Amino acid sequence: QVNVVSSGGGMVQAGGSLRLSCVASGRTFASSAMGWFRQAPGKERELVAIINSSGGSTYYADSVKGRFTISRDNAKNTVLLQMNSLNPEETAVYYCAARKAPTMGYYLYQYDYWGQGTQVTVSS
Repeated sequence: QVNVVSSGGGMVQAGGSLRLSCVASGRTFASSAMGWFRQAPGKERELVAIINSSGGSTYYADSVKGRFTISRDNAKNTVLLQMNSLNPEETAVYYCAARKAPTMGYYLYQYDYWGQGTQVTVSS
């Protein structure tokens, strides 16, 4: 079993930045691809950014490319999401998830363990 805990959400003005952090317990972290997803009110959960187990490969949703950066530190079982130039449409609950495989998964169902989510609110 893997426990995923995310933090770092909050309220920020449009154009501002936030950094989300995710800590996943367990010895398998270094062999697990990780991802950040978000769900806005009334919308489906969507992929934001994903990273493979080594950190050598990443993928971003088109809407966040160039503004968000995903990274990981396997020594600390931590995944980060640096979010810059935020806009109000990105107000959502952001979820961190772990996959029982080293390669990136592009679909929500490919992730096995989910955190509780952290609220990000971007005001205009």
